[in-house]
Formats: sequence, C-alpha cells, structure tokens
Amino acid sequence: MNERPSIEEERNAALLSWYADHRRLLPWRGSTDPYVVLVSEMMLQQTQVSRVAAHFEQFLARFPTVEDLAAAAFTEVLTAWVGLGYNTRAKRLHDAARRIADEGWPTDAAGLEELPGVGPYTAAAVASFAFGHQVAAVDTNQRRVLSRWHGEVLTGSGLESVVQDHLPADAATWNQAVMDLGALLCRPHRPDCAVCPVSDWCAGPEIATPPRPQARFEGSVRQARGMMIRMLVRHPATLDELADETGLDPDDLEDVLLGLEADGLIVIDDEDDTVRIAD
Repeated sequence: MNERPSIEEERNAALLSWYADHRRLLPWRGSTDPYVVLVSEMMLQQTQVSRVAAHFEQFLARFPTVEDLAAAAFTEVLTAWVGLGYNTRAKRLHDAARRIADEGWPTDAAGLEELPGVGPYTAAAVASFAFGHQVAAVDTNQRRVLSRWHGEVLTGSGLESVVQDHLPADAATWNQAVMDLGALLCRPHRPDCAVCPVSDWCAGPEIATPPRPQARFEGSVRQARGMMIRMLVRHPATLDELADETGLDPDDLEDVLLGLEADGLIVIDDEDDTVRIAD
C-alpha cells in the first residue's frame, strides 16, 4: 500500500511544476561554473535583478574567468562595475578572485564563506548551484515564502529546521523555484495568491511584514560615494576637483572620502591632496 505524500512533498511537487513553466530566464541561470555563480550572486546583493542583468554579460565578457578578474587592476574592475552601486562589493569580489586564483576553489559552503564578501546565503548559493551540495540558499525571498507557508515568522534554528524538512533531492532547483515564487508571486506587497501554485498549502500572506523602504538615494552618502567612484575610475582627482564635481561641503567630502578609504576603494595622497582608486 502506497503512503500518502506528505504536505511538504505535495507542496514541492506543485512548486516545481510551476517553476518548470514560469521560471525567470536570467543570463546566469543554469550555469554550474562557480565563477559565473559567484559573480551573479555578488552583483545581486542589494541590487535589482534587472540592473544586474544589464551589467552581468558585459562584466563576464571583460573578465571571462576568475583568473582574468584576479589579474586585472582594481580600477578596471570598478570601471566595469559602475552602475551597479555598492562598490565595496566589487572590491570584495576582486579580493575573492585573487584568493581563489592563488588557492583554488573551496567546494563547500563553510569554505566558500571564508572568501571576502561571501556570507551564508552567497556561500550556500554557490555550493548548491555550482557544486551540487544539498544546502538551502536562504535569502529574504525564501524566508518570507517559508514564513507564509507556516503561518509564523521563521528565524534562526526554527527556519533551519523548516528548510531541512522541505529540501528535496534537487536542492539547486528548489532554491531557484522558491526564489522565483517570492519574486514573481509571493511578493512583500500585493502577493498574487489567486494564481499561486502552492496556495492550498499556505497559511496566507499576512504573517510576513514587508521590509522597510530603502533610505532616499538622492542627496545620500551612497550617491556621493558613487559620484566620486565614477569620477576616479576615469582619472585621479584633487580634493578641490572632487568638491567641485560633487558639490559637497568640506566636512561632508572628508567623511565620504574617509569612508571610501576605510573600505579599501581609494587612496588619498596627503602630500598633494590627490585621490585615486586603490591598487
């Protein structure tokens, strides 16, 4: 006598069937090259998929392998990164590439997490998508979806336990499916429950609180940092030139420059007040 499928098995079957027909066609999807996966995941941190898609293929055309990226000057990397924002990610990706070129690829999530700029989610994503490990890549979308399924906000060990109960044999496909469900239907605001393939096994969307709106970009420190990086990838500049370009007053200019210097993105020459991109 056949046992009736569990709720998790029924839900996963419906989810994966929907994903087979509705998955997003993204330029990095389907690749098991760890370099391709790492570049895409680093770009996707805090950045919309549409913006990443516009830069991803150009970046890989310029740096087709991890060795090419490692050998490049940081100015070249930043030049290719301009437009994606959060430029410290470019620095960390470049540093990670140099370590990989020297030491080889870590092949599990724990080893990958030791790379610069690689946190638990990115490590799990590379381990799953590139190396076939049976690990869940829990991002904001996945946490929201699973919380709604179970009718409670899941965090910490509770979230980890639920994820392990749900994870099917093909973790990579399931990870992508949950991400797409969260991005396309189970959105933070106005989820489309009427066409959701797993609504029969879901407690409802009320449980997951939408994230706080991102701080205003216009006039922010982030905007000033981006303006300076775009100027400096073209050529070094003096403090006066940066002040003229950005319109910042001296105190704000100093704060932004010190932040960029602390992040390893720029070097300030105290002798002639010239600022350049770090090597």
